[in-house]
Order: sequence, then structure tokens, then C-alpha cells
Amino acid sequence: MTERPEPLRAVVRLLRGVAAYTLVALALAFFALPLLWLATAPFDRHPGVTASLPRFTLDNFVRLWRNPGAVESLASSVVLAAGSALLVVALSAFAAYALSRVRIPGRDGLLYALLLLSSIVTGTAAMVPVFLLAAELRLVDSYLGVILVLSGGLLPAAIFILKDFTDTVPRSYEESARVFGASSTRILLDIVAPVVRPGLATVGVWTVAQVWGNFLIPFLLLRSPDKSPAAVVMYTFYTEGGQPDLALISTFSLLYSLPVVLMFLFVSRRFGFRFHGGIKG
Repeated sequence: MTERPEPLRAVVRLLRGVAAYTLVALALAFFALPLLWLATAPFDRHPGVTASLPRFTLDNFVRLWRNPGAVESLASSVVLAAGSALLVVALSAFAAYALSRVRIPGRDGLLYALLLLSSIVTGTAAMVPVFLLAAELRLVDSYLGVILVLSGGLLPAAIFILKDFTDTVPRSYEESARVFGASSTRILLDIVAPVVRPGLATVGVWTVAQVWGNFLIPFLLLRSPDKSPAAVVMYTFYTEGGQPDLALISTFSLLYSLPVVLMFLFVSRRFGFRFHGGIKG
């Protein structure tokens, strides 16, 4: 079997590289089109389902500002996301530290069971018992009820993530602190938490993203329209004929996505999201 001449092999490699880059470019263009539409439609006088150069206007933002409940819904989303993030980060930090340091029979099995059950029993499957429990505890139509339900569903995965970070903290740090009489809580707050800050940031960002886009639980538990978060209010932007109001939907979607994107960029710049255990790489 004769080998190809060196110039021919070079041409073949070049053609393969061009084909590969062309395929990647087409895939990126396909996934970038929705983002391009989201970036241009809010500034278009007559937005449609196609991405095109907009006829520039800010009237859509004025209409959104005058829409009752639109701005308030963003504030409600901030309350739910911030409350859930604080609760999940705090409770998962204590639980992960306890599971990492205390040796109990079946510890790993319990952790995997909690993670498995939290993945199997989704919000849709549990919405009836969740509503009945919230009604029994008088937590319907309250931010606290939504925060507790959402936090409870996210805690198993958050504990699982943080335990891996906590396992990397050298025990010698804690032993030195105990010599000076530090309690377990003080060790967690002053020694362990600063080391596992990347893990805490990861859990916080993940929790905010999960709560920010959650529709079912707030729709199920919040009865007052003025308490509805942005994920629920977005589904009300329809015309009298039942058609979606693309101007309001696109404008609101842009504003709705900005907080999470900015938070991700800030945390990514601060920690880099390059983790090796609990230590930044």
C-alpha cells in the first residue's frame, strides 16, 4: 500500500480542520441565535420571532415599567433567591462539616440516599403533599413557605457538594484551634469556611439559579399577585386575544436574566470556578 505524498497529507489535514471548524461554527451560530434575539428584540419597535436589526426604541422598557407587577415580581424573585441561598448555604455548611468529621455507621449511604431521593421525588410529584403540608403549617401565600420548600429540595445536593470541599481541609488546622479552646461552631466559621469559600460560592450561585427560574412552587404556594416572582409573572404577558406580547416578553426576559448572569460573572471572576477539592486551582 503506497503512502500519500507529504503535500497531499497536509492538504487532507487542512481540509479536515476546515470541516471541523465549520461544523463548530455552525453549532455555535445555532445556539447563539436565541441569545441574539434576546439581545435585540427588547429594542425593536415591532419584535418578531426572527433575529434582525431592530428599529431602535426604548418604548418597550417604558411599557414594562408601567406594567403592574412586573418590577415588583423582580423584587419578589430577589427575596426568594436570596433567602433560599442564605438558608441552603448555612445549613449545608453545618451538615457537610458534621458529615465530614463525625464517623457514624452508614454515613455515606445516608448521604447518597438523600441525594437519590431528592432527584427522584421532584416538585411535580410532591406538589400535592407539599401544598397540604404548607396549608397545615399556615405557610401558604408567604415567602417563608416558598423558601423552606425550595431550600429543602436543594439541601441534599448542596450537602453532597460541600462535603467534598470540607474533606480537603486539613484536620491539623482544627486541632490547633481546639488547643486554644475554640468550639466546633467557631472552628467552622473561622477556619473551615474561609478555606471552602469556593464551595460556598458554588452552592450559592447554584441555589440562586435554581430558585430564580423555579415556576411551580411559587405558583403553587403564592396566592397574592403582588407576591408572584418573575418566573410566574412572565406567563401573564399576553394580549387580549391570547397572543404572546413579544415586546414585553423579550424586554422582561432580558432584565430577568441579567442578575443571574452578572452574579455568575462576578463569582467566576472572583473564584474562577477552577476547583480541586476545596482549594482553588
